[in-house]
Amino acid sequence: MALDVYKDWLGIPEDQRPPDQYQLLRLVKFEDDVAKVKNNYKKLNAHVRKYATGQYSVQSQELLNELAKAMLCLADPERKHDYDESIGREFEEKKSITGHRLMQNVLLEKGLLTKDQIKEAQSFADSHGLSMRDAIVQMKLADEESATEAMAVELGLAYVELADMLPDDSILDMCPRNVVKRNSILPLFVDGDYLLVASIDQPTHELEDEMRLRYEMPMRAVIATPLAINQAIAKYYAAGMRDEASAKGGTGTTKKASPRKQSPKSLQKPFSQLSEGEKKQRTQMGYLFMMWGFIGSVVFDEFLLKPYVVPDFLQFGILPSFTTLIVTPIVVWYVLKVYWK
Repeated sequence: MALDVYKDWLGIPEDQRPPDQYQLLRLVKFEDDVAKVKNNYKKLNAHVRKYATGQYSVQSQELLNELAKAMLCLADPERKHDYDESIGREFEEKKSITGHRLMQNVLLEKGLLTKDQIKEAQSFADSHGLSMRDAIVQMKLADEESATEAMAVELGLAYVELADMLPDDSILDMCPRNVVKRNSILPLFVDGDYLLVASIDQPTHELEDEMRLRYEMPMRAVIATPLAINQAIAKYYAAGMRDEASAKGGTGTTKKASPRKQSPKSLQKPFSQLSEGEKKQRTQMGYLFMMWGFIGSVVFDEFLLKPYVVPDFLQFGILPSFTTLIVTPIVVWYVLKVYWK
C-alpha cells in the first residue's frame, strides 16, 4: 500500500485532498493566532523530521517544505488575508477614519481597479508622499474624475462638476485671489446657513476658521477635481482680479483692469442684493460710521474748535457745538438713506 504522508504522518483524512494550509498545519480554518500557527508548525516539523533519513527521506523533505510554506503564509498578515479570501473568507470592509468606504474599495467595486493595482498604488503613494487619489491618477489606473468622485465618498463629502456651477460674484469678491490659489478652493454661494466651498481635498481647520472669519458663517466643503478647481480659479480670478486689497472687508468690489477708474458708488451693490453675510457686515459698518461720526465731531469741537476758534461768549457749556450739530446728522442720514439702501 502506497504511503499517504498526509494521512499516515499528519492524520489528515483522505477526503481532504489537496489539504489547504490550515488542514496541513492541523489548525481551525481561518485561525488568526500567529502563536498557534507557529507552535503547530514546530510540532509537525519535529514529527516529520523523524522520517528525514531512510526510505522516506524524499517524501519527508517535500512535506517539510509544504509545512514551512504554509507557516510562512499564515504568519504573514497580508499574505494570510489574500489566502483567506481565495478560499472563501469574507472580511468586513475597512473604513476610513471618517467611517466611510475607502476610495480604493469604491473603485474596486466599480471595476476600475484590481486588488493588485490597489497594492501598487498604495506603495507608490507611500514612497512618493502622495494621496491615494493622486497616486492612482499619476499611475493612470483611473481618470481624475473617477478617482476624485471615489475620494469624495471616502471623505463623506459631495462631489461636484464645477462646469455645472455658477458661483455668486459677491461671494467670490469676498475671498482674495491669493487665498483661493494657496488653498486650491473656490467659494461658490451661500447654502442655508453655510458657505459652500469647492475644494480638492478635505479642508484644514485653519482654512475653515479663515473662511468663517471672512464670511461670518461656517463653510461646507464639496469636492472637485484639481483640474476643475484650477480652471475655475483662472476663469474667475484672472490676474489683477479680486486681489487682497479689493476683496478685503467683503465690500463686493472687484478690481478690474480698466482705462478709467470706477467710482465707489458705481461699485457698491444695493443692500437688497447682498448676501446675508454681506448684509450683516454692512449693518455693523453703518453703526460704526454713526458712532465715529458723533465721537469724531465731539472730539473736534471740544479740543480744536472751542479752545482755538470759537470765542468764549459763543460757547454754551456742555451743549454740542457746530461740528457735532452738523456732521453727526449728515453721517446718520447717509447711513440710513444711502449706505443701507
